[in-house]
Amino acid sequence: MAFPLAVLLASLMTFGNLGERYEIVALKSSGISVRQMMVPLAILSFIIAGVAFEFSNQVIPKAAVKLRMLLYDIQEQKPALNIEEGVFYYGFDNYAIRVGKKMSDGETIKDVLIYDHSGRQGNTCVTYASKGTMRVTPDKHYLVFSLYDGSYWDEKSFNKSSGSNSMPLTRATFDKQYKRFDMSGFSADKLDASIYEGHSTAMTIPQLNEKIDTLKRQIASLAHGASDVFYGNLYYYNAFVKNDSIGFDTNSVALKCDFEDTPLYRVHQILEYAENASRSFIYSVRFAYQDIDFRTHYLWGFQIEFFRKFTLSFACVLFFFIGAPLGSIIRKGGIAIPLVITVVFFTLYFAVSIMGEKIAKSSVWPVWFGMGLSSFILLPICVFLTYHATKDSAILSMDSYAKLISQLKDFKLKSLFKKKKNEDTSTLS
Repeated sequence: MAFPLAVLLASLMTFGNLGERYEIVALKSSGISVRQMMVPLAILSFIIAGVAFEFSNQVIPKAAVKLRMLLYDIQEQKPALNIEEGVFYYGFDNYAIRVGKKMSDGETIKDVLIYDHSGRQGNTCVTYASKGTMRVTPDKHYLVFSLYDGSYWDEKSFNKSSGSNSMPLTRATFDKQYKRFDMSGFSADKLDASIYEGHSTAMTIPQLNEKIDTLKRQIASLAHGASDVFYGNLYYYNAFVKNDSIGFDTNSVALKCDFEDTPLYRVHQILEYAENASRSFIYSVRFAYQDIDFRTHYLWGFQIEFFRKFTLSFACVLFFFIGAPLGSIIRKGGIAIPLVITVVFFTLYFAVSIMGEKIAKSSVWPVWFGMGLSSFILLPICVFLTYHATKDSAILSMDSYAKLISQLKDFKLKSLFKKKKNEDTSTLS
């Protein structure tokens, strides 16, 4: 996202400085048109767009995998970050931990409740502490809870085999207690990067194309299979096809039944088969619809990433052809005014992009239309500004705007004066 933003700001500042120092006028007097001034920078903007495309196609997928692995590493090596207030945490085998309150330092905790399920007897061993701390050992092998002012309950002494319950409950209080949890299972070395490489953000253009084609074939196969569900669920026709009282019209796909000479028990069997087949048909169609709907939304995610790699690169070119003509308009160097204009246009682009992506995730418009919506809106602006800049049109002259405003003011003053004069004349009459 920084590429198009930088191109817009740089082109505005460059042509703004040229206009403020009258260098554009000097170049024009030397026979160099605005179009010729823009050509080398336009080539540079295309090069930047190409770099942006290669970056999004080659670097970002690898960075996305590394980022997800890093997040996993942080979460697993710092399990204290995953322990939320008032929610049981089951990250450690055979333990359920609930922390009532976490302080801002991330280590001090209050109202701690720990269930030990290692005895495989349910919630028979419970530890409670009013406060404590949790820290990871320097070797990152253990998470140590230092608990203060607590109690301990243990019912594991009950012997179910002998039925002895001479000591059904052991209860103790403590001023300080340590609980150590093994973190060896959280080692990031065991993490396979391939589990993240299937994500849409971690794929290149060829990989996205292959995935999109695969999903399209799967959806088409499911849709074709769903259309055959009706025929596959006519169990009662197959079961009673030899019965002369039942016929099947292949043209209208309808059953023709005549129960006048059919025994009552046979009618009940036919209707029972029909009911079961209808229910099976409904369930099959519903399952097929849900499966197709899920895969369709999954497909849209890959298509969005596919078009995103092109739209962000194309935005670099669009923003140049917006920034360069606008720089000729404002004729102001520095960073103040160009930065304000950059923020306005980029905010517009970003807002439309978000709206377009939401459209792409729905079934209202095709994905390519939603992802290209921002470009479709900016392209006419680029063509309009670039055309008038290369033709030295007065529409890009701030003097013409100032003259127009002055004429409007004079016209308004003359209208007011004339109206006042007419009122005075009518009053004298």
